[in-house]
Amino acid sequence: MTTVRTTPATPPPRLPVRDKAGALGRGWGGVSPMLTRLAAERATGILVRERGTLHLADGKVVHAESPAAPGADVLLAAHGTLDADVWRRALAESVASTGGAGTGARRLTGAEAVHRAGRRLVAGGLLTAGALEMCRLTALYDAAYFALAPSRTPGRFRYGTEDGPDEPAVEPREPDDTPGGPRPVPVADLERETLRRRDLLHHIWPDALPDEVPLTREHRPAPPLLPARRQAVLARVDGIRTATEIARELGRPAFHTLVDVRRLVAAGVVAPRPPVSLTEPLPGPPGDGPPVEPVEPVEPVEPVEPVDPHITLLKRLRDALEAL
Repeated sequence: MTTVRTTPATPPPRLPVRDKAGALGRGWGGVSPMLTRLAAERATGILVRERGTLHLADGKVVHAESPAAPGADVLLAAHGTLDADVWRRALAESVASTGGAGTGARRLTGAEAVHRAGRRLVAGGLLTAGALEMCRLTALYDAAYFALAPSRTPGRFRYGTEDGPDEPAVEPREPDDTPGGPRPVPVADLERETLRRRDLLHHIWPDALPDEVPLTREHRPAPPLLPARRQAVLARVDGIRTATEIARELGRPAFHTLVDVRRLVAAGVVAPRPPVSLTEPLPGPPGDGPPVEPVEPVEPVEPVEPVDPHITLLKRLRDALEAL
């Protein structure tokens, strides 16, 4: 133990005390350190992660995509708000309005194409601005939850646009009363919401296996009463569909479907389907069917891990330095 000699003229040093107000303001950054750094840089570009992508503009998130989350078009067309063909036509017109090859205009990013398609629909009176923005933010937070999930591979960031450095794209002619650009989401807000959603799912059911694998029903003598929302999810549990596929069929955000699935698992009416074993005999009375010749057991083959080219390059550099 270290002792500090003090006198009345030199009072003891103050112990470090956490600034709670400052800590509350800095209570983010643990989800993705790269995303935190890009927010501090006010970077513009696309962050590509294992389970999704985030589009940034001036350090804020303006669009998110993930294969596990339905897009804004699915959410809009699910309950009759918008016809799917109308959305696809507006999306195609927005992309075509920027010009083709040789015009000097770059190709639109996914975020720009979706935004301009929404503006066309609002300008044409087929969709309200409030409904578009609410659906866009719902899809953004939903996809960002999966894109920011823990991954086994590092993320990659492409500065500028999908096709290189920032260049002004040709803006399509639209009425003056068309609403402006989408409101960006600060990275701090996005990470806080991601952590809140993780805690919520863990509180409902701590095992994340039902989020990824096909689901099966658990037959109980007295099943509990379920609200209509959860009954719709349970009706699509067939041992084949996953939670993500059920979300797409229902036209609901994937995270909301995960909440319903975990509540069904906690209630004992749904369970993740166990993996199929190739060594166990098929069910049935012994002696049924024709005799089957014994099959020689096959030794399991270890899966070959893909080699990261970056790791290979680093190893070659290391070997070259050691040879000097």
